[in-house]
Amino acid sequence: MPRRQLLLIALLLLILVPGVLGYLWRDPQPAPPSLPPHSYAKALRQAHEGQPGAARVLYQQLQRDDLAPVRRAALYAELPNYPSPQALKLARLDLEKGDPLVRRAAIASIRRLLPASQRSLVLGPLLDDDEQSVRFAAVDALLGLNPDAIGLYFGPLQVALEQYQQALEQKPDDASAQVHLARLYMHEEAYAAAGTALQRSLKLEPESLEALATQVRLLERQGQHDASRQVLAKALALRPDSAFLQYELGLWLNRHEQTEYALLALSRAVELAPDNSDYRYTLAITLHQLEQVQAAAQQLQTLLSRQPANRRARVMLIEYWKETGQLQNVQVLLAELERQNPDDPLLQQGL
Repeated sequence: MPRRQLLLIALLLLILVPGVLGYLWRDPQPAPPSLPPHSYAKALRQAHEGQPGAARVLYQQLQRDDLAPVRRAALYAELPNYPSPQALKLARLDLEKGDPLVRRAAIASIRRLLPASQRSLVLGPLLDDDEQSVRFAAVDALLGLNPDAIGLYFGPLQVALEQYQQALEQKPDDASAQVHLARLYMHEEAYAAAGTALQRSLKLEPESLEALATQVRLLERQGQHDASRQVLAKALALRPDSAFLQYELGLWLNRHEQTEYALLALSRAVELAPDNSDYRYTLAITLHQLEQVQAAAQQLQTLLSRQPANRRARVMLIEYWKETGQLQNVQVLLAELERQNPDDPLLQQGL
């Protein structure tokens, strides 16, 4: 072999060998900690069932950056049951995430986490978001707030609302879109336009319960109370075992200060759909209005036995027990809440 080639080989060895030896002799760096594959499902179940430590594991999952958008969005469905400064911080961070599904889920969660007076400060900037679906989710979250609560975002809300209406008008063959459009018009007191949207929806799906319920409210808003009652009565005659319609009847009777009759309809709704938390919660509120506090508390206890994570029911039951002086029951509920979420603002109030 020529002398020049030997010199080149020797030179290459001098360069490579120290690097190879250094690689072999280096101290191994610990791998970054990773969560087991089942931790997401376990945490989601723990939060949904209101198990001890639920808030902690829920927050841990939301701190991950490797979750698929649909999984991350599912976590936000549980977050409102576990309010805290940390929960709000995590949700606000995800308002800036790239995936619209995650951002819409965070908006829906913040809508339930924050009182009306604070909501526009967090969600108002999203009314100018580049993503249309995010803008419209922000509109849904802010509708119904009074002008003082909306504050500086009143103008952007009106602009985004008009865009929302125009987008839904372009979907005349989508029954659900037309119901939603009707509700947006009702908010603006554009009752004729709302009625037109509802007629389109009912033409597509004549038996749509959501459309019927919206029609009842539209007639009420126009002062046509007898007509609204007739719409409900006609629907109930066809479907007397519809829990949804019984519930809507109970709401109608409550709105018209016929609380005792509302109690019958709401009780029937709960009987037909015992796992529906909204039905049972409204029944409890109605019982309380009729000064049947013990019966109201029993409904909330049943709700919590089925859904221990339901914070709304827990807070209301605590208020009822305080009202009747049953402080031992209050302590039990607060202790359970502390195990679920030690940072819950309610715990700072004590008894």
